[in-house]
Amino acid sequence: MIHATKRIAGGAGLAAVLVKRAPTLELDWDARSKSRFSATDSMGREIGVVLPHDTALRGGDVLVAEDGTLLRVVAAAQPVLQVRFCAEHGSPLDLLRAAYHLGGRHVPLELQPELLQLGPDAALADMLRRQHLIVTEAQAAFEPESGAHGEGAGHGHHHHGHAHEHVPARKPLAIPVKVHDAGHVHGPGCNHDH
Repeated sequence: MIHATKRIAGGAGLAAVLVKRAPTLELDWDARSKSRFSATDSMGREIGVVLPHDTALRGGDVLVAEDGTLLRVVAAAQPVLQVRFCAEHGSPLDLLRAAYHLGGRHVPLELQPELLQLGPDAALADMLRRQHLIVTEAQAAFEPESGAHGEGAGHGHHHHGHAHEHVPARKPLAIPVKVHDAGHVHGPGCNHDH
């Protein structure tokens, strides 16, 4: 068994011809969301993937094996639910609303401009149909979104290629107090509505 222990996100910095010629590992999301697993590459070799904890693979990533072999990761087609808004009875806002509700349930979700994709789940499909969305079963590559604070449990890490300006914490704001009548001060804690 050959061990692959290094991930190059999107094959960044590698010559395209090297990536194109590399053997492939075609993996569904369940396998790609794990940091340790074994799989068979396109050349029939058994590959043991051992990556840092909390690392996920994306289609287009490249793994480097201990012998220097490059392996191109391909997102395999797998069963998914595809969710679209009903143009006759709804709007794209319905998809945004659905993404909000699914996110609240921590459902791995792929966002596309006019489509949501998630793993098969009869209960969620029924819920989405009750929201007047069109839900169909399909076979497609599944690339769910990263978490809001990095990828999170089992989902790797995404780094931006640009800098962010860090703004220092703000000082508390002074709240103006206005005097209305003899001695009564309006401000925080005056305990009545205005």
